Amino acid sequence: MMIFIVLVLIIGASFAEDVSNKKFPSDFLFGVATAAFQIEGAWNEDGKSPSIWDAAIHANSSIIANSDNADITCDSYHKVKEDIAILKELGVSHYRFSLAWTRILPDGIGKINDAGVAYYKHLIKELKANNIEPFVTLYHWDLPDTLQQPEKAGFLNISVVQWFEEYAKVCFSLFGDDVKYWATFNEPIAVCNGGYASGLVPPLIRSEGIKEYVCVYNLLLAHARAWHVYDKEFRQKQRGKISIVLNTHSFLPATNSEADTVAAETKFQFMLGLYANPIFVGDFPDIVKKRIAVRSTAEGRKASRLPSFSKEEVEYIKGTHDYFGLNVYSAYLVNSIPDPPVTDPPTNWGDAGVNIFQPTDWESTSSDHTKVVPWTIRPLLNWLKDHYNNPGIFITENGYPSHDGSKDDRRIYYIKGYLSHIRDTMDQDNITVLGYTVWTLMDNFEWTAGYTQKFGLYEVDFNEPNRTRTARPSVDFYKKTIKTRCLVNQCID
Repeated sequence: MMIFIVLVLIIGASFAEDVSNKKFPSDFLFGVATAAFQIEGAWNEDGKSPSIWDAAIHANSSIIANSDNADITCDSYHKVKEDIAILKELGVSHYRFSLAWTRILPDGIGKINDAGVAYYKHLIKELKANNIEPFVTLYHWDLPDTLQQPEKAGFLNISVVQWFEEYAKVCFSLFGDDVKYWATFNEPIAVCNGGYASGLVPPLIRSEGIKEYVCVYNLLLAHARAWHVYDKEFRQKQRGKISIVLNTHSFLPATNSEADTVAAETKFQFMLGLYANPIFVGDFPDIVKKRIAVRSTAEGRKASRLPSFSKEEVEYIKGTHDYFGLNVYSAYLVNSIPDPPVTDPPTNWGDAGVNIFQPTDWESTSSDHTKVVPWTIRPLLNWLKDHYNNPGIFITENGYPSHDGSKDDRRIYYIKGYLSHIRDTMDQDNITVLGYTVWTLMDNFEWTAGYTQKFGLYEVDFNEPNRTRTARPSVDFYKKTIKTRCLVNQCID
């Protein structure tokens, strides 16, 4: 495996232009993804309550680029017919979208909001009528603000397990007959690290390595509770699949040294394994538990900052997956460094104890973290296969950002490159990849970046009241790929 990674780094750039001529299997799913908060707008219409993002932005818009908000964004709440039309134009097999918890249960728990339910029922009905499979995410970061109030404390409160179970059960009951793919949480690292460690996103709490890990513990239990509810009460009748969507970069050793190999493995475990290991193997990764425990002792603490799962909880969480949902956009090189000094407060950097960087010759995008390195998907997929027993990987997000929507030729190059390396890896390394999902269908509200980052296959004119959608050239490319299941003019089976 190490030799392969080094070869990827050496020859990746020169061979990046090679495109696979193998057809994708007939059951391989091609789709696009969005999220409720990023496209729906109608932030307070028809009984919807504020999410933590609504509340935070309305209290202090400076946390968003250009002080923008998502009050209207793409206005998809009022444009279901138009959005279905462009999905049909693309010819996608699935559409991954999220439900806004605040539309369905405005108080977080309790009374169901009929208008919100009607909106999603209509969306799902129209998708099914056009032979597009709904791929539904229960939680894409927009917690009801009522559950984040001081007396509730959001994901720091173990009661979130019960709250999420109630919400999930309502969704399975209302929509499950027409949904075959569910995801419990999207990118939980953004919830726990972004919301409770760096404090860069709502609920804007800074507590690296302390409250952050409480969030991780509670969120994983909430995921498991929803999975078990579906498995016991709904699976037999609805016959769907349910899992979690995790995100990671590909982490490659900076050199062929054993120290850098260990460093890359450590970084994988701290970013991905922290969430994946309890679900796919059982319990937190050993290296994560060990490093945090040792540093906690050095800080003078009586117990590790990382909560411990009981034996019963380990077994309860283990196996709560029907596929591996993977969001991936880029890669980093990793090298070993001397163990960072113990600090108060602790840091994620200190806990992991490695250095990551991106070479200056890797092609840049408008995002500081996204370099164009499609060939790095192969070692990542192999890492997942080796660590989680070839779990059936669903690429649930992958996409290219630009500031003004230009460089669509590079978006095509990026998507084609990832699909090409995915296809070759499926064949050559015997890895099961179930489908691929472009982020995103159309330009939208990109969280703290506001409207400064454009990922869409379709351009959206946010200065125009109708929020007109206009196809970029990447639409024709992706449409042809879906239709022919091929990345070149002539494929072989």
